[in-house]
Amino acid sequence: MPDPEFNGPILSAKLKPKIPTTPINPRRNNLLGKGISASALPYKRTPPSWLKISAPDVEDNICKFAKKGLTPSQIGVILRDSHGIAQVKSVTGSKILRILKAHGLAPEIPEDLYHLIKKAVAIRKHLERNRKDKDSKFRLILVESRIHRLARYYKKTKKLPPVWK
Repeated sequence: MPDPEFNGPILSAKLKPKIPTTPINPRRNNLLGKGISASALPYKRTPPSWLKISAPDVEDNICKFAKKGLTPSQIGVILRDSHGIAQVKSVTGSKILRILKAHGLAPEIPEDLYHLIKKAVAIRKHLERNRKDKDSKFRLILVESRIHRLARYYKKTKKLPPVWK
């Protein structure tokens, strides 16, 4: 039984500390899950002893695939699955995108921004057919804000021209 003479503070639900709801990793904005699973890189940064392909051959393959119109991630998947090259950096000393930039074959807009734009176009096309789909409209807003945020970052780091829209 509470003491009637005690006039101290009464703790209520309003005084509980708030837990921050903003994501720690900004790349995972607007996503549903909280998973942290990712592939693990090998500890040794040297190419495996069984790999017989040389660095210039790998660079030639990368340039050949880029001329066919493949993105850097698609090139990496092909090299991993078909040619047995797990990490291009361990063989050549530089990443796929840097090799493409050195040969003048890099894509004009970054790959992640390209895929976000592609997703926004697909959602817009869906919304033309299904005007009452409110969830898609909401998701389109989220995707477009991610596009603007990423474009602002790329303009700041000079990977996109300042007048890019």
